[in-house]
Amino acid sequence: MSPEIIHQLIVTGIVLLGTVAGWLIVNRSVAHWVEKIGIGDSIPDTERRQRATTLWGGIRRVMLVVVGIVVVLTVMNIWDIPIGSFIAIGSAVGVAVGFGAQSVVKDVIAGFLILVENQFAIGDVVKIAGVAGSVQEMRLRVTVLRDLDGYVHFIPNGTITVASNYTSLFARVVVTVGISYSSDVDRAIQVMGDELSAMAEDHPTEILEPPQMLGVEELGDSAVSLRALMVVGPQDRWAMRREALRRIKKRFDSEGIVIPFPQVTVHMPPPPMAAPPA
Repeated sequence: MSPEIIHQLIVTGIVLLGTVAGWLIVNRSVAHWVEKIGIGDSIPDTERRQRATTLWGGIRRVMLVVVGIVVVLTVMNIWDIPIGSFIAIGSAVGVAVGFGAQSVVKDVIAGFLILVENQFAIGDVVKIAGVAGSVQEMRLRVTVLRDLDGYVHFIPNGTITVASNYTSLFARVVVTVGISYSSDVDRAIQVMGDELSAMAEDHPTEILEPPQMLGVEELGDSAVSLRALMVVGPQDRWAMRREALRRIKKRFDSEGIVIPFPQVTVHMPPPPMAAPPA
């Protein structure tokens, strides 16, 4: 084996080992930063980590492609393989693919803007493109959601025109309960407000502000609707709503306040009269 080939092998090994070592160092450093620092002191730790993890996931995929191309071109240059023709062919192929893959480019750009603008992050519960679920992964081209039934949805980022984030910073829980028209409205409002206040004392970390008893919301066909509002943690929206309804139902039962339910009155026609005997 000639000295020149040995030199090329050594340089190639150094390039590959240096690339792998550098990539591992960057990965470990960013993972440590995500765990310890986050992004901004005014944002809760959980959301900071979600945002940092999501942003790093997108940047890492772009870096993998760029680093891979640079390493391949570097190794080709070490082995004196002409790269001018490859660059020319790659440019031509890139132009052709660019015309035929405009939707892919649109998806990639839209995904990058979602990350930069922090519209949502991994772990958030969102509704996008008519699908609601938890964000499992954010790729360059698609966002992966898992809904409540466990189905996984792959949504191209370019199709996302409106993104509703259910778990950003805090959530509001609207609790609406109907009572019968025969019940004392003022008493029901007081009981419902007292029960929600007691619930807030039992869940100080989940309920961020004192509950607001808004009062009568609607005079319906068969019920008077009472409404209250609670501000809770971003991930506690559903659990706190279920707990509030459970406690209100038990308290209303003990206080004799009736929650109406649909009832149907059936009127039977009288039986036909028998014909008189002939």
